[in-house]
Amino acid sequence: MFFAVIANFIPEPTLASVSDEKTKKKSGDEGGKDIVKKHRRQLLYSGVVTAIGISLHNFPEGMAVFLGSMKGLRVGVNLALAIALHNIPEGVAVALPIYFATQSKWQAFKLATLSGFAEPLGVIVVAYLFPSSLSPEILEGLLGSVGGVMAFLTLHEMLPLAFDYAGQKQAVKAVFFGMAFMSASLYFLEISLPEEMSL
Repeated sequence: MFFAVIANFIPEPTLASVSDEKTKKKSGDEGGKDIVKKHRRQLLYSGVVTAIGISLHNFPEGMAVFLGSMKGLRVGVNLALAIALHNIPEGVAVALPIYFATQSKWQAFKLATLSGFAEPLGVIVVAYLFPSSLSPEILEGLLGSVGGVMAFLTLHEMLPLAFDYAGQKQAVKAVFFGMAFMSASLYFLEISLPEEMSL
């Protein structure tokens, strides 16, 4: 639903990066087509890898929501709301590379939605396999591991693409805005949890 709302604000795909504009002019039409194909493959690869990483990241988050809900309705609702806000930029990070690679809003929406399904799957797994309790150490280990995956994806996939397609100034501004947004959501999450589940 969120992607449908922001779809009107997404620019039409321009697959050539700023650094490749001069190369396209020099190489002519055929070289330009090769560059476009190369960028589509690069974007599609980045989008798929990011979707896999975010799916791994969402799985233990679903477990955390379930365990929070076991502490009471207020905790569960606050936790679910904080993680929902936290997931908005994650969905955008999956959808945009796929959209620019395929030029299809439906494909972007579909893959972003599929990566989000890992979270309710985490709820189902912990509810059926660990209905009474799950060791906090195990959950912390899972969250730490997928946190490392997300840090790698950000530095190896997302940041280079942002530098190529938006320019360094815009990319740096977006990084700081994203950090502020995620910090705010984590702060809201922290104050909503009881002491025994604090981050």
